[in-house]
Amino acid sequence: MSKPVPKVGSRRNGRISALKSARRIPKGVIHVQESFKNTIVTVTDVRGQVISWPSAGTCGFKGTKRGTPFAAQTAAKNAIRVVVDQGMQRVEVMIKGSGLRRDAALRAIRRCGILLSFVRDVTPDAT
Repeated sequence: MSKPVPKVGSRRNGRISALKSARRIPKGVIHVQESFKNTIVTVTDVRGQVISWPSAGTCGFKGTKRGTPFAAQTAAKNAIRVVVDQGMQRVEVMIKGSGLRRDAALRAIRRCGILLSFVRDVTPDAT
């Protein structure tokens, strides 16, 4: 019987996950997108590479409950929890859409302890 030869760089030995978690991100951008039924919170670094993208639907809310301010707040908290573990300290916030859910998401971002550089409303005009 011969010994099995371990594969170098395979996913089994945990090398890839160790390299991915070693990335430190001090500054980023949080995009909050509101639609009529859902809230999507996307966290990127300053170059635009996506780090986390939870939505109200992926946080466990189904149906009309996805359109509530609490669902938007939960999606924002889940997005921030991931990036705080990677060392993010300062963010810029871009909010698109209207309604109470964007205020709830912004409140959750402010409470988490990350410094806000600025908050910008990027909602397109309806004209």
